[in-house]
Amino acid sequence: MSDGSRRVEAADALRDRARRLLPDHPVRVALLDLLAEAGTLTSTEAAARLGHSSGLCSFHLRQLARYGLIEEVPQRGGRARPWRLRWDAPHSTGADEPEEFTALTRGLEDESYQHWLAHRDQAPAEWQQDESFSAVLHLTPSEAAELATSVRGLFARYRDREAHPATRPPNAVAVAAVTRLFPLLAEEQRDGADGAIDS
Repeated sequence: MSDGSRRVEAADALRDRARRLLPDHPVRVALLDLLAEAGTLTSTEAAARLGHSSGLCSFHLRQLARYGLIEEVPQRGGRARPWRLRWDAPHSTGADEPEEFTALTRGLEDESYQHWLAHRDQAPAEWQQDESFSAVLHLTPSEAAELATSVRGLFARYRDREAHPATRPPNAVAVAAVTRLFPLLAEEQRDGADGAIDS
């Protein structure tokens, strides 16, 4: 097997590990892509390339490192803290509980949305509209599952573009698509009392 083939195989394995360990997030996906392209990056360099704050990029880089997907480059003086992809299989981090990601993921989604709202006026005119929407629906558990499957199907039409950048239209950019389906609890349940979910 050639070095190029090994590199492609290792990159595929890294993407699989990223999807398994951490929920998809546009900033993390962009950071992994940048690291694959550039070799090493600091949070400041990543922020300049992606248009986010260095603090946000630093946070995501630390999360990627926490799950063994990237690592710090040994320092040779100075305060710069460059990162690089970690191609070998990571040691167990002990942090593989999905519940642990949920609050983090929701917080990052909210933070990214707030960043968008604060900087929307700097986007090209055709991107300045906000396509956020929400609704309260009255569904059975099976209807909620069916709706979730339908939304996933819509997302799947565009998933291939992540792994194959050449398939992206010239004006395509990373767009966060967030869907949350959850039952609204009755008042007594929100207060911690026992009770059934209102139907």
